[in-house]
Amino acid sequence: MIPKIALCSQTLRSNSGFSRSFKLLQRPWTHHPALPAASRGIHVDSPPIIPSLITSYAHGTTTTSLLHSTVGDSLLRTVERFPDREAVVFLQDGVRKTFAQLQKDVDQAAAGLLALGLQKGDRLGMWGPNTYEWILFQFATARAGIVMVSVNPAYQLQEVEFALRKVGCKAIVCPTEFRTQKYCDMLRQICPEIETSTPGDIRSARLPDLRSVIVVDSRQPGMLLLEDVMQAGSSQYMQQLQDLQRKLSFDDPINIQFTSGTTGAPKGATLSHHNIVNNAYTVGKRVGYTWRPHTRICLPVPLYHCFGSVGGGLCMAVHGVSLVFPSTGYDGKANLAAMESERCTFIYGTPTMYVDMICQPELAKYDLSSTEAGIMAGSPCPRELVKKVFSVMNIKEITIGYGTTENSPVTFCAFPTDNMERKSETVGCILDHLEAKVVNPTTGQVMPLGETGELMIRGYCVMLEYWGDQAKTDECISKDGWYKTGDIGSLDAFGYCKIEGRIKDLIIRGGENVYPAEIEQFLHTHPKVKEAQVVGVEDLRLGEEVCACIKLADGEDCTAEEIKAYCKGQIAYFKIPHYVLFVTSYPLTITGKIQKHLLREEAEQQLGLKKDN
Repeated sequence: MIPKIALCSQTLRSNSGFSRSFKLLQRPWTHHPALPAASRGIHVDSPPIIPSLITSYAHGTTTTSLLHSTVGDSLLRTVERFPDREAVVFLQDGVRKTFAQLQKDVDQAAAGLLALGLQKGDRLGMWGPNTYEWILFQFATARAGIVMVSVNPAYQLQEVEFALRKVGCKAIVCPTEFRTQKYCDMLRQICPEIETSTPGDIRSARLPDLRSVIVVDSRQPGMLLLEDVMQAGSSQYMQQLQDLQRKLSFDDPINIQFTSGTTGAPKGATLSHHNIVNNAYTVGKRVGYTWRPHTRICLPVPLYHCFGSVGGGLCMAVHGVSLVFPSTGYDGKANLAAMESERCTFIYGTPTMYVDMICQPELAKYDLSSTEAGIMAGSPCPRELVKKVFSVMNIKEITIGYGTTENSPVTFCAFPTDNMERKSETVGCILDHLEAKVVNPTTGQVMPLGETGELMIRGYCVMLEYWGDQAKTDECISKDGWYKTGDIGSLDAFGYCKIEGRIKDLIIRGGENVYPAEIEQFLHTHPKVKEAQVVGVEDLRLGEEVCACIKLADGEDCTAEEIKAYCKGQIAYFKIPHYVLFVTSYPLTITGKIQKHLLREEAEQQLGLKKDN
């Protein structure tokens, strides 16, 4: 039984904080030995109003259970509910599909893959930008129990060969080319045998598992055209597909997402139906897809990344939202045009994408009045940027999300109604059904509430494994199921999380721990600064020194001295950048994440701290 004092305390404070008197009321029972476990959790069906946590451990409790369906079943249920609703719109290619039309294409493609000889558990690589075929094969592979491998569309020869070989892809789907990427040419360089092979029966020395290359837009020697696959799905294979459904389990692996590989070779995070269906369900529930009348999402983020494939594709399948793809490759102006012409109600983007949209010269000309909400995620979100999206783009319900590929991906997300402080200072509240704890990275002990340490996650969202790499899997998932994020963070009493940065990005300056994110947040308040990234560079005396790499707003001039003077008296002396470099770009991954290890190398090179090899 919960003490009466706890029950009456709910009326004392809203979610914006709690008073001194409330703390005094709590004190007699916060360490009560008989306190029920439930009262120490955080109920997350709505924004928590009671500061329940007493240590840096949170469990997101809820009145709704997890889903127990496959990706294919999830789409089928939504097709039954909204057959004539638009599922996807690809503006650049002029493609529009209702849910019923999408399902028909998915079944035809799935049957075609079975006709090619692919079986449940085989791997198929999807290599290319945001096109209808990406969504088509995302669901066709799931329907047939084939594991789709999301291949970074920017991968070059060595990278794509490594990825396809690592997971043993039996087939790969790609366009002939996109921009500077010559996909078919690269595959021919890796597998010269393709030229003389029978389509569907490739025998390659370097990729021994590969049998089929499916090209979506042209006929190539030794390769199949998408049309061939669709036509191969005869009634015989349609029946085989139906029979196969009974053999599929929601715990089966269904998607392999390669991590960025910023240190060493990329690792294949292996996700199950259960992982991604439930992440899409709980994220959609958090941001309001369960109660908003008809959500139309402008989706500029790449499908190859979890943000696009789960936050986009799976949310479409689970919640019946419509996806609008403004362009095949990223184009900030096209985003704004799509939001206006398609009356999008929601927008997704990384911080870099939002910066780009806000800085569009003709932003004011676009009617964005239909866009009431959005998600910003994929990399750290500066608080000043969140405020600008609110004030400049007039998107009142901007929501911050945090996660990792290995966690399917989202683990913390703000509520749409959270106040600006919550949205700009934290990455949101723990998601339904998940556990999080903040520990001392050395001892593994749970930290006192509010103190920083390594963030760890446990629950349905944790990946099955890194494909074919048990050692790396064991390094990041403990025997008791906790995933080590490698992020430095802290929890508050309401289950909201602050991320200070990556453990590997931590700057140790003369024994002082310096978190780059803290300095970056401050530098974003300077009126001339468009973007700021902080790295540690080599220093003989202190070990590392703080270096700020700054992008200035268009038309602005600034000096290093001006930046340092701005910092003086505002942040601790050891956090003030010793070096200030003005840059025009940062080294990025395809998803817009800053590659800080490369930025550090470039900075050291520019400052003469590192000799050319």
